[in-house]
Amino acid sequence: MSHPSADYAPPATSSSQGRPYAIAAFICAAVAVVLLPIVLGPIAIVLGVVAHSKGDPLGKWAIAAGVAGLALGFALGALVLNKAKEQSAALAVVHLAALYR
Repeated sequence: MSHPSADYAPPATSSSQGRPYAIAAFICAAVAVVLLPIVLGPIAIVLGVVAHSKGDPLGKWAIAAGVAGLALGFALGALVLNKAKEQSAALAVVHLAALYR
């Protein structure tokens, strides 16, 4: 019997074909929490679906991470905007009070 040569590589499994998409989905989901959740969240979800369709079991988790990144990004954005609105309103009151002294 012959032995496999050193140049022999086993055929790619279906999960390894989808793994780059799953990794990209996780990265997009993580970045979506702090930057452009309206864009990166759906991209992460689509990449997770592609990874899952290519047989990677992490695809389902990547889809969930995309949804979570989208939701957390919107929530964090709302909190930051609300806080900025409160601070600008307080600053406006201080300026008005200074005008009428």
